[in-house]
Amino acid sequence: MAPGHVSYGLRAQYGLAVAPDTVVAWERGRSIPSPQELTALAGVLWCSPAELLAAAGTLREHRMARGLAPEDLARRVGLDPSAYLRMEESGQWRGNDRQTAALALQLGLGPRALITATGGDEKLAGLLRDAATTRWQAYVKPVVKLVPLPKKDVERALQRLHGDYHARMTASSSWGASGSTGQEGHAYLDGVTEHFWAAVGP
Repeated sequence: MAPGHVSYGLRAQYGLAVAPDTVVAWERGRSIPSPQELTALAGVLWCSPAELLAAAGTLREHRMARGLAPEDLARRVGLDPSAYLRMEESGQWRGNDRQTAALALQLGLGPRALITATGGDEKLAGLLRDAATTRWQAYVKPVVKLVPLPKKDVERALQRLHGDYHARMTASSSWGASGSTGQEGHAYLDGVTEHFWAAVGP
C-alpha cells in the first residue's frame, strides 16, 4: 500500500485525518503514532499492533504491542491510571514488588526486558560496575532487589564479573605488558550489563 492508501484507510475506516507525509514519517522512524493511531494503522494493514513495533523497549511500547489501554493495564497491576501514566511517561517505574510482578506477567516481560522497560538499566549497570571492581558479595542483595532472578544465579553472575574484570586488570598491569593502563578492564566495564546477562544465561 502506498502512503496515500494508508492515509485514506485511516480516514475512511477510523475517522483519523492523517496525511500521507505523516505515514511516511512513521515508516522512516521520524515520528511515532499515538496509541489510537497505532491501533487504527494495524487495522488498516490487517495486522496486530505488536507486528508494527520492531522491538518494544519502553513500557508504552510493550503496552501498545499487547493492545492494552493504559487504564486496563493500570487496573490489572493494581495502580491508579493517572499514577501509571506518570510512570509510563517518565520512563521510571515506581510500583511495589507485587505490582512489578503483575506488570511483567501482563506484558510478558522476562527479567532483562522488565529492567529495560522500567528504566532500571542505568542503576543496574552502576551496581554491576561496583560489584566487578570491589567486593561482589556486597552487591548481591541490591541486584536481587532490582532484578527478578534467583539469588544463586545473581551470586554466580557477580562472582564471574568480578573474576573476569580482575583477570583483565591483572593481565594489563603485569610486568612487561607493553605500557597498557588497564584498557581491557575499562572496556569490560563499559559492557558490564551485557556480560551480566550472558553470565546469568537464558
